[in-house]
Amino acid sequence: MSITITATVDPARSRVEARTEHAQQIIMDADPPEGDDAAAGPKEALLAALGGCTSMDVASILRKKRQSADGYEIKVSGETAEEHPRVFTTITVEHRVTGPVEAEALRRSIELSATRYCPVNAMLSAVATIEHRYRLTAPDGTSRSARVVVTGPTGVHDPEVQSAPGHDALRSS
Repeated sequence: MSITITATVDPARSRVEARTEHAQQIIMDADPPEGDDAAAGPKEALLAALGGCTSMDVASILRKKRQSADGYEIKVSGETAEEHPRVFTTITVEHRVTGPVEAEALRRSIELSATRYCPVNAMLSAVATIEHRYRLTAPDGTSRSARVVVTGPTGVHDPEVQSAPGHDALRSS
């Protein structure tokens, strides 16, 4: 399957207006002084693509499991290397779900997205360590958080067996 994006570049301001094959627009801009900071930069857009890809998978899998979330927010943050080209070295994805969703259904949905379905996660995992976590808030206000899976250049890690540097093993709170 081939995917093509065509972009128009403003060489004076480093602003890019890309269009998909279906004419959907994606705008990116550089920080001043090269750009106007009027849109996401390329690395921010890449993190947004990861968040969009995995959250669409998780929402779809939850629906198939007949789990009804009242709300779903995703936070994606990345750390970059000090040297150019300053690629992402670690990325954390936190799935924030509210509603009457079973924790195990959410955990498994995230795991399936991160290890099987999300192509953006797969591509980024070739060069960066990606940790997927969730925070589930039930209708009564109780909250549970856990680390689900870590993917990366060395493969998939089960958080119950191996902890990523600086993080505890699977933990519910």
